[in-house]
Order: sequence, then structure tokens, then C-alpha cells
Amino acid sequence: MRRHDIDTIRVLALCLLILYHILVGFQPWGVYISFITNRESLEPLWKAMELINIWRIPILFVVSGMGVYFAMERRNWKQLFEDRTLRIFVPFIFGYYFVVPIYWFIFNHYYEKSQFYFPNPGHLWFLGNIFAYVLIFLPLLNYLKNHPDNRLYRLVSTILRKPFGIVLLFASPLMCEALLATPEEGYALFAFTIHGLLIGAICFFSGFVLVASGEYFWGSVKKVKAVTLIFALSLYTVRIAGIEWFEESFAQSISISFESACWMLSAFGFAATFLNKPSRVLTYLSAAVYPVYVVHMPVQFFFSSIIFPLDSPVFVKLIMLILATYGVSLLIFECVKRIRWVRFLFGIKFSGA
Repeated sequence: MRRHDIDTIRVLALCLLILYHILVGFQPWGVYISFITNRESLEPLWKAMELINIWRIPILFVVSGMGVYFAMERRNWKQLFEDRTLRIFVPFIFGYYFVVPIYWFIFNHYYEKSQFYFPNPGHLWFLGNIFAYVLIFLPLLNYLKNHPDNRLYRLVSTILRKPFGIVLLFASPLMCEALLATPEEGYALFAFTIHGLLIGAICFFSGFVLVASGEYFWGSVKKVKAVTLIFALSLYTVRIAGIEWFEESFAQSISISFESACWMLSAFGFAATFLNKPSRVLTYLSAAVYPVYVVHMPVQFFFSSIIFPLDSPVFVKLIMLILATYGVSLLIFECVKRIRWVRFLFGIKFSGA
């Protein structure tokens, strides 16, 4: 059974990631992580990005785990492996060698640095992680599929029937992992870190197991959606207040991990309540958002190199860059999806867009 609310969350999360990358170009520190940056910054807008920073990647791992569960309902483990290889690993390898090096070239040209060919995961790193989780967890997931009356499912269903059981069940492993994170490095540093690898694994497996419980899960997140939203907003307020004793402490890591869990549970709760319905727009965006995300970084860097030198107000530049990045990335999708033997490189199904 297809869940349109999960599709919506996936689309929104990837769109927010693109916006996140665009706003990095308006931060004074953006150049230090190899982004083309505007001379005039928009630092106040980063507070909004800090709201999503701690859950923007984890929720994609949760959704990926859910997607694997639904895929295994109609595929055996070999078919699932073949599908995820084609839909995730192939675009990852293609991007590694042919997409990411493009924006490195643009960056070096803009800042008059030496040019070199530098294949690397770049912004597609989490695709490599997802494929690794499929490989690692596939034997266990296949066992759970073939033994639906297993002890784990029974335990999860029992906990989900308790008041706020979903909060305890989902947040606890994230909070335990936070104890292993180095507070000085920052909880939101998911890319290329052991911390990020563990968080992703927890979220991926949680997504599979939770969605397997069916209405126990969906009913639970609907019930707690308002409370988890209040928790998340309250903890976010504390986090951005900059309390000295709270910063760079394990108490902060625990609090942030719980906040992250609350944001995600709230998102699933509100989506299940209001967004689990089909639409033509959702169908289109579900097909487009993945390839758009794959190509958006070279598009963003190209237009940054053109727009940032202009003598225009900073907010005008921001709007121009947003429209250009999303618009041209969608145009590339429209072109690519019409070329049958190319579109699989961008994660587009052969059967259609």
C-alpha cells in the first residue's frame, strides 16, 4: 500500500536540503566548506536552517527504511537488491564521477584556483550510506519479512499501544547514540562521520520496523503530533538561546537528539493526518525531486558565479538563485526523463517519469 504522506515528506525534505545549500552561499563561512559565497551575508536566515539542520538528513534515512519495507512487500530480496542498486547505487556512482566534479570545477574557476579532476561523493554522500544500510540490514530485513510474527514486531506493537510509547521507542536509540557523539563537533555533522553513519543506521532500521507495525505506528504519531511539536519548538528555543553551560556538553547532545526525534515524529503525525492523499502535483514532484537533487549543486554553483558578482540587493540575489536553481534543475529533469538510456543514471525508473 502506497503512503502518499511518506512521498510528501520525502519531497519536502529534499527540497529543504536544496534550500539549505542555497542559504550556505549567503553565510560568511560558506567558502570554508567550498561553497561559492556572496559578499553580503544573510546570517539571520540561518536560524531557520538551524531548526531543520538536526533532522533534515535523519528523516530521509527513516523514509528510506520505510521505502524498503514497502518495496519488500512486492519483491524478494534479490529483486530488492537489484532495484536499490539501480535506483541508488548507480546514480551515486554517476554523481561521484560526473556530477560532483562539475561544481568543484566551477568553484575553482570562480576563486581562480588550480583546476583538477576530483571525483568524490559531495552532496550525494547519503546515497552511499543508504545503499550500505541495504547491504548490511538485508538479511535481517528479509528474516523479519518472512517471519511477521517475530518477537521484535510483537515488542514494538506492545510499546506503541502505550501512551507516548512511540516517543520512547523512537527517541531512545537516538539519545543513546548521542552519548557517543563529540559535543564539540556538533550533532548535525552527519556527512562523512561515524556519528552520521550510526544515526543513519538507527533511523533506517527504525523506519522499516515502525512502518511494519502499520496502524499502531500511524495512530501513535497522529496522537502525539501536537505534543512532539511543542517539545521540538521548546527545545529549539533553548538551543538557539546560546546558554553557555548548555553548549558543548553531553546534555546538549541528548537534548538535540530528543528534539530531532520530536521534529520527525511531529512531521509524520501531521503528514499522516493531512497529507496522505494522492495528487498530480505530488506524483510529478515524487518523480522529479530525486534527479533534481542530484543535479542541483552544479546548477547552484553555476548561477552563484553569475549572480553573486552583480550589484543587486542581497535578497534579490537570493530570490534569483532560488528560482534559477530549482527552475533549471527541473528543466534538466524534463530533458533527462525523455532519454530512455540516460535517465537511470539519475534514479528515474525505466517505466516512466
